[in-house]
Amino acid sequence: MTTPSHHDQHTQHEHHHMGGSTNAMALSATLHCLTGCAIGEIVGLLIGTALGLSNVATIALAVALAFSFGYALSTLPLLKAGLAVGAALRVVLAADTLSILTMEVVDNSVMALIPGAMNAGLVNVVFWVGMAIALTAAFFAAYPVNRYLLQRGKGHALTHEYHHSGGTATGARRFIPSLSTGAVVAAIAAFMLGGLVVAIADELGAADRAAHALVSPQS
Repeated sequence: MTTPSHHDQHTQHEHHHMGGSTNAMALSATLHCLTGCAIGEIVGLLIGTALGLSNVATIALAVALAFSFGYALSTLPLLKAGLAVGAALRVVLAADTLSILTMEVVDNSVMALIPGAMNAGLVNVVFWVGMAIALTAAFFAAYPVNRYLLQRGKGHALTHEYHHSGGTATGARRFIPSLSTGAVVAAIAAFMLGGLVVAIADELGAADRAAHALVSPQS
């Protein structure tokens, strides 16, 4: 019976470490893309429902805003790191497009399949529950995509070196905000939870008013 050599054990350890690092980076990249997509989707669907747009127009608006916010959130750190606008946009387009596209296809497909979700207003439980389900599905769909890209040195691997360049921003770049992905995710989650709570309270209030209206004529 042979025992693994020190070299084999070291190689296995490196592979395990690289796998864990890739998984962590894929998780971070997916959350990063999800923040931009979530902001764009929520804003787009809110505008679409408020203006009474058709489902197709609402989806188109939400997708456009999701890409816009997604690219913007990825571009800001690169600009702060010293890249020119054109160079930063080229890196972001190459790094984020497939991930955002995957999220958008899944997110909007799920929202379209949930009865009433696309036409529900802001103060509606179906809207917030549907959005939460759609974004969760989009996250799990995009994670393997980001992991696949990272393993091949693509996707967020293209922006990783700039995020950790360690340089100090100078001039106007000092005023570019450094947005933590975790903080943005927490803010979005809090906003959605708040919307859900308001929607539940409104529906409970409506039910209470309806019950009161039925009782009042008899009193």
